[in-house]
Amino acid sequence: MNAHIEDSAYDLVEQAPSVSDYRALRTATGLSAKSHEAAAAALPNTWYGVTLRYNGESVGMGRIIGDGGCFFQIVDICVLPPHQGRGLGKRIMQALTTELERRAPASAYVSLIADGDARHLYEKFGFKATSGASVGMERRF
Repeated sequence: MNAHIEDSAYDLVEQAPSVSDYRALRTATGLSAKSHEAAAAALPNTWYGVTLRYNGESVGMGRIIGDGGCFFQIVDICVLPPHQGRGLGKRIMQALTTELERRAPASAYVSLIADGDARHLYEKFGFKATSGASVGMERRF
């Protein structure tokens, strides 16, 4: 944790980041790189997104994607390394789950992929590991 950074200096803005900020945040936090073309196509389709800013600079983000009724997925949760360990990921998740509770229909299915220890954060917001007949699968292009 960087003691010189004041928590009150962080602003949580209710919008997805710009394409350039999105791409930079993903790679700087160890998430897979996305092309400019892919990011430009994806970001306008965000159902709800937040960008965490410190002194005007984007330092974190989180998004919800989905069909707006039946299925939602939480994606792109990240905070730049110098700003980690301050509860900022929790702040991002709180904003996302609050919006889901406010707007998502009662029968909606919300999913996410938890990488490594991130599952501990998501468990605090009621997410549980899937098991039984459900198996997470992927195909990358």
